[in-house]
Amino acid sequence: MKQSYIFEYLNENDFRKKERSLRKYNMLAYKKLTFEYYPEIRNGKFLGELISVSKKDKTKSYELKLPTDDLFVKVHGEIRLHYTVYEDKKIILLTNITPEGILDEGHRAELTTYKGVMISKTNPEKDMFKINLLNMLQK
Repeated sequence: MKQSYIFEYLNENDFRKKERSLRKYNMLAYKKLTFEYYPEIRNGKFLGELISVSKKDKTKSYELKLPTDDLFVKVHGEIRLHYTVYEDKKIILLTNITPEGILDEGHRAELTTYKGVMISKTNPEKDMFKINLLNMLQK
């Protein structure tokens, strides 16, 4: 039997907050992450783009793009899981989920949506402007 990897966290509390925010505001990305990507990564199939390799620490860092709506990507950026693999220790260090700003804000307060896209409470005018501009460009 192949030994599976163990998940550890750089900052578990912060990471779990972002995970819960992802579950609340983007269920598709959360389901893919939880039920498809995590099991594959745990079994040693490292998904996503290889970002860096450290021969000194014997680590590989990856970024995995999670599925999301095109309009969300254009307004807030792609949702990505960042993780580091320690192959000799069989440990996967889950470091972050980005975009951090909207996910952190989504955890702290209930976010509103505008034309189907969540908008931040700190810059709602900026987000609404981007959404309106993108909708005008599509016409």
